[in-house]
Formats: sequence, structure tokens, C-alpha cells
Amino acid sequence: MRRYAGAGRAFALLLVITGTAGVWASWVITLDKFKLLGDPNFVPGCGLNPVVSCGSVMESDQASAFGFPNPMLGLVAYGIVVCVGVGLLAGARFPGWYWLLLDAGCLFGVGFVSWLQFESLYRIDALCLWCCLAWAATILMFWYVTSACVREGFLPAPGGLRTLFADFTWVFPLLHIGVVGMLVLTRWWDFWTG
Repeated sequence: MRRYAGAGRAFALLLVITGTAGVWASWVITLDKFKLLGDPNFVPGCGLNPVVSCGSVMESDQASAFGFPNPMLGLVAYGIVVCVGVGLLAGARFPGWYWLLLDAGCLFGVGFVSWLQFESLYRIDALCLWCCLAWAATILMFWYVTSACVREGFLPAPGGLRTLFADFTWVFPLLHIGVVGMLVLTRWWDFWTG
């Protein structure tokens, strides 16, 4: 196992871009949450219809899963990802434990957004477009960080799986986002087609 690893420019840029998208989404949701707290009649800009209704999502119990608004966690977590990406762009090489810690954070993130996706689709009955942006960013960063950890040998995997991650990393986030998209489409099929 290699003790230290850097990353190529494309991977580093992916972390910067997905992290920035997550920070941006978290920032907008946080601002709208504060406006909603100050004015119960405030309607967020992405409240487009009964399905795409950010206000419904922000007012739900799930929007503060840890006792404070979820996007505040996103501001910190996505900010860390941006910093890691910028470090990699600058030529940083991180030890294996650092990569594993980053992957564990991404695993927590993808698990958390999966729970939020379920709650949005089947409990809250509404979508937040900014949340969807954060979901997509989290899914991308999880699969690409996991792929890097497998390729570098920080996560043990058989040779075939290492080759699959090396050559076809893009398949995993594409399938993951595709499944989420199909769940959204089928959940509100009558609304979209009616």
C-alpha cells in the first residue's frame, strides 16, 4: 500500500467543483431559512409548485436532523472538500489515513443525503432544488473519492474491482444519480405527466 498519494488535476477540480456546488447550495438554503424564520410568509425562490417546494422542506423536522439546520453542516463539510481539492491542485500528497478519513466523511454524507432523499420523497412530499444540487455533488464526490482510495490501495479490493474503479469510475455515480432520478420521476409521475 502506498503511504502517500496525490491526485490528478481532473480529480482535484471535481472536488473543488462539487464542494463549491455544495457550499453554494448550503449557503442559499441557510439564507432562505433565516428569512423564513424572520417571516413565516416568506416563499423561497425555488418554491415553484407543490412538488418543488423548498419552504415545505425547510420547515420539516428532517431539515434540522442534528438540532440545527442541515445546511450549516453542509457549509463546513463542503468547505473541507473544497480545501482538499485546492490542496491537491497545488500538488499536495496526503497519507492513507487522510484519504480514508475523507472517504469516511463522504460515506457519511452520501448516507445522510440518501436518508434525506427518502424523507423528501416519501415523508415530506416535496423537493428542494438546492438540496438536489447538494445531493448530486455528494454522490459524485463519494464515488470518486472511494474510487481513488481503491485505486491507491487504501481500501482493500480485488484486482478486478480496482480495474473497474480505475477505468469506469463514472459508471457508479451515473447509476446512483439515475436511480434517484427515477425514484423522483416515479414518485410524482402523475404530477409530471398530468
